[in-house]
Amino acid sequence: MNDTQLTKRRVGMVGIGMMGHGIATNIQRAGWPLAFVEHPGNQPVDELLAQGATSFDTGAALAQHAEIIILCVTGSPQVEEVLFRDDGVLHGLRPGAVIIDCSTAIPSSTQRIAEAVAAAGGRFLDAPMTRTPKEAAQGRLNLLVGGDRDLFEAQQPLLQSFAENITHAGPVGAGHQLKLLHNFVSVGFSTVLAEAAACAELGGIEPDVFVDVLAQGGGAGTVLERLRPYIQARDASGFRFSIANAHKDLGYYVTMASELGATQEAAVSINRLLGEVESAGHAGATLPELITLLGDRRAR
Repeated sequence: MNDTQLTKRRVGMVGIGMMGHGIATNIQRAGWPLAFVEHPGNQPVDELLAQGATSFDTGAALAQHAEIIILCVTGSPQVEEVLFRDDGVLHGLRPGAVIIDCSTAIPSSTQRIAEAVAAAGGRFLDAPMTRTPKEAAQGRLNLLVGGDRDLFEAQQPLLQSFAENITHAGPVGAGHQLKLLHNFVSVGFSTVLAEAAACAELGGIEPDVFVDVLAQGGGAGTVLERLRPYIQARDASGFRFSIANAHKDLGYYVTMASELGATQEAAVSINRLLGEVESAGHAGATLPELITLLGDRRAR
């Protein structure tokens, strides 16, 4: 199959949220015929529709139309619901259709899902993302892809329409494993920095001095640059990752580590802290705002 033939294939999406909207926009901009499932959680879709996208009421109806289906939902329960419900994607899947799961998920669930997709006559890749909605809108996501290498190679033109760095992680489930490893490190570092920044504020350390010392030493890096605007000016706009999502991802990591028999003490502690903050009513707060919340005992 050459690139021209591939670009004629119809792409369906489930999940036009903060990340999915950027993916959909870039897929459409690259000339792929686009369809999606209507859902209250979708970001505004007027522009997508104006550019020729088609909407469907159910996953089954979308699957009857599309030859490639991208899932971009919250996590494993949502992926399973989208696929297995009575009017779900697997009940309308076309023979040979490809499902690409860009969600963050538990690898053991991913393995079961891939088997179910194969039994329904389709093929499956797990392709979770890193980076933020800003890079999603720019078509500059990172993708960590698990699945058959030939299938992975065949989807390159589509994946390249919305991703800058694309890594073949290994067999099915390896993409989701790497995503959880990545997010444990990223969220873990962010939580450690937030806790340190809250302590610095309570101790009267000037924010600019605190940031400069870290930047010149072992605290330098991507996490510091993401949290720097909030530490210095209470600007959380550049890192829109919620406490609820961070807690969910750490919970998935703990589950994966448990299933593998891996050490998880640090992850359990960070997961417990995020759970306490979420339970106190701050699920929608962003990770940068964790700095303020950790400085306020009432937030826990």
